[in-house]
This record gives sequence, C-alpha cells and structure tokens, in this order.
Amino acid sequence: MKKRVTGIGGLFFKTKDPKATKAWYKKHLGFNTDDYGCTFWWKDKNGNDCSTQWSPFPEDTKYYEPSKKDFMFNYRVENLEELLKTLKAEGVTIVGEIEEYEYGKFGWILDNDGNKIELWEPVDDAFL
Repeated sequence: MKKRVTGIGGLFFKTKDPKATKAWYKKHLGFNTDDYGCTFWWKDKNGNDCSTQWSPFPEDTKYYEPSKKDFMFNYRVENLEELLKTLKAEGVTIVGEIEEYEYGKFGWILDNDGNKIELWEPVDDAFL
C-alpha cells in the first residue's frame, strides 16, 4: 500500500448552536459558510484541486458514536477499501460499512482512545 492518509479532510465538532457558530466564524474570521460549514480549497503537490471541510454539528448529534467526544477528524485517503482491509488485519476497530457518494467514499474506525475517525476517499471534482 503506497499511502494511507494523504491529508486532513475535515474538522467536525459539536456546538450548542451550529447556525450561530457559523455566523460568528463568518463575521469574525471571514469563513465562507453554508449549511454544512465552510469548505477550504487548496492544491495538492500535483496541482489538483482539493478540499477540507469545517463543520459545526449540533451537540446532540449521534454521528460521532460510538465515540463520546465532542469532535471527529476526517482524513483524506487514497484507497479506502484497501486501507480498511489493512487496518482490520492490524486489529483496528472498523465502525459500520463503507458509504459511497458522488463526492467520495467514507469509512470509519476507532483509534486507541475510542475516538471515531472518518476516512474519506474524495472526489473533489464533484464540488467544482
């Protein structure tokens, strides 16, 4: 396997009022927010368009379960299916099944502290 994680795909965190949080970041830090948060665009070393998502979630979200933390990291990966097979063989806990959308494939694992981590094999062109 060439690479596992290639970058940060997103930062997700719980907040009492996602709408107010997005408005605060827009006003004070200039985030270009939408319903999902803010997408940051950048180029990889080969000049390809890539994105990183910043998203506040409601504090009662179940999306991070089974983790009890108020945050979840999303990491960009090259080959999600191969990586999940490798991680499973290494004894890493896999959470749920792979989900596929026009903007990429998603899978989830737990780290050694029980934090849920989202792995994303992106299709950045879907956002352009």
